[in-house]
Amino acid sequence: MSVVARKWQELAEIKEELAGRDWFPGTSGNLSIKVNDDPLLFLVSASGKDKRKRTMEDFLLVDGEGRVVEDTGLKASAETCIHLEVYRNTTAGCCLHVHTVDNNVVSELYAEQGFVTFRNQELIKAFGIWEEDGEITVPIVENFADLPTLAKEVAGVIETNTKAVLIRNHGVTVWGKDGFEAKKHLEALEFLFSYHLKMLMLQPRWTASPATAAHA
Repeated sequence: MSVVARKWQELAEIKEELAGRDWFPGTSGNLSIKVNDDPLLFLVSASGKDKRKRTMEDFLLVDGEGRVVEDTGLKASAETCIHLEVYRNTTAGCCLHVHTVDNNVVSELYAEQGFVTFRNQELIKAFGIWEEDGEITVPIVENFADLPTLAKEVAGVIETNTKAVLIRNHGVTVWGKDGFEAKKHLEALEFLFSYHLKMLMLQPRWTASPATAAHA
């Protein structure tokens, strides 16, 4: 099996699993996986596809400028430029973007702050953070309608330890060294988002130590 075929299969399986969690409402969201480093080649979601279904047209191969390198009438996801900036600015091998209610609400709550930080939560270990008082910060950028501008904003907040970026009222983009790690990071973040929002709703009656919660 060729490298492209193996990567296609890996990305298709991730897509099916995330779709089963309803993380791609209304054909939203997009995925990509790196096929080659130099020159950069990666598979990315085709635009407008139902991600609950698997077809041979689900992903397109694009180059280091985001251009489709296949002979096809299909278009790559409009957000391919964001994936491209992730690959340019990190060592990522896979990039996942999903829209959920939880990540949208968190992005709105902390948009003015420009980031949300989670501390003292077990799921932070998914990011390789094992310290007793470990924390992870997710930057938040504005949701520019002009996608090249949005891609540059995402690139501008990526630092060495950044694993994800929230786009205000849009979704979260997460990456990892491979498909397994990217999915692990996404699952951990969605847990942290959900947990944090539930704790905020319970806060008037909550008497536990603040150190046990996810803080922003």
